[in-house]
Amino acid sequence: MESSNSDKIPAGKVSDYDRKTELKFFDDSKLGVKGLLDAGLSKIPRMFINDQHKTQTNPVSPASPEGVPIIDFNGMDKDAVLRSQIIKKVGEACEKWGFFQVVNHGIPESVLNAMIDGVRGFHEQDDETKKVWYSRDSQTKVRFSSNFDLYKARMANWRDSLSCLMAPDPPLPEQLPAVCRDIVMEYSEQVVKLGLTLFQLLSEALGLHPNHLKDMGCAESILILGHYYPACPEPQLTLGTSSHTDPDFFTILLQDQIGGLQVLHEDQWVDVPPIPSALVINMGDLLQLVSNNKFKSIFHRVLAKHVGPRISVACFFRGQQNSTRLYCPIKELLSEGNPPIYRETTIDEYLTYYYSKGLDGNSSLPHFKL
Repeated sequence: MESSNSDKIPAGKVSDYDRKTELKFFDDSKLGVKGLLDAGLSKIPRMFINDQHKTQTNPVSPASPEGVPIIDFNGMDKDAVLRSQIIKKVGEACEKWGFFQVVNHGIPESVLNAMIDGVRGFHEQDDETKKVWYSRDSQTKVRFSSNFDLYKARMANWRDSLSCLMAPDPPLPEQLPAVCRDIVMEYSEQVVKLGLTLFQLLSEALGLHPNHLKDMGCAESILILGHYYPACPEPQLTLGTSSHTDPDFFTILLQDQIGGLQVLHEDQWVDVPPIPSALVINMGDLLQLVSNNKFKSIFHRVLAKHVGPRISVACFFRGQQNSTRLYCPIKELLSEGNPPIYRETTIDEYLTYYYSKGLDGNSSLPHFKL
């Protein structure tokens, strides 16, 4: 049996470690983390070992009645009083947690399940078919990759991703992988509707007109990432996703029932337990910027696990790239006692800075402070 590139990647600690060579072997295999597991590795390669995770100083919060808020959207459009109550809950969640889960959001359970199955189907198709989609070109609308910051980050994450840029200029159907084409288009259509509803609620929670954030161009770009976290032989040594914040206005996350997502709340890591048919909503850096720190973009991470694969689908709502539109704290939110904290920036400038440093455990926001 011929040895693949992934077979050559050393596992564990090596005295004469050559990280650059290890990264190149991994990248050239075009098989991602799943390829390592398929090769039968029993120890993770050194490129994945996360020393910060091994010496983690933030404790994990014990189970408690208080957790990430769960907000029920049922009946919101038919009852003005109920809608006001929901807006208040959304605002409180965004200020205190930067995260909430939403139930009865309008996307059918069948669509959610089919999207999870579609992402699984893409990542579990035969190697040669999947390799065709492998690319590190961020301008490619649809691509398969592992670790966008592979050559920048101090350690790699135990995760593969299918990336689909669905707006403002969506790919043609034939530009999407056949194994998940129909459901990616269906889910994209459904999640955009929910996203626009969320922009209205967030605008009102800020005391603004319901269309304020939408009219600012916050919903013009939609990026969907279908993540695949294979079972990990040594989960205590690595992470599925390193601690980070998101470079968008907000993210809608669909996760399966395996769990592993955690949010940093009051210096403690808190589990975000999967709830059937629920979606996780988290605020991004750009919303914290335009709200002048009223809404919080909070650090979160995904643990690696012995069990797997874990499947999740993240939908990022952000302004259009290649645009001169400037974003800064919304003037209606400012006052003598609440002056602007951040300078003006474009989506391109923000994303360029974010991606240049990778998931290094630090927020990009301080770079844009006045």
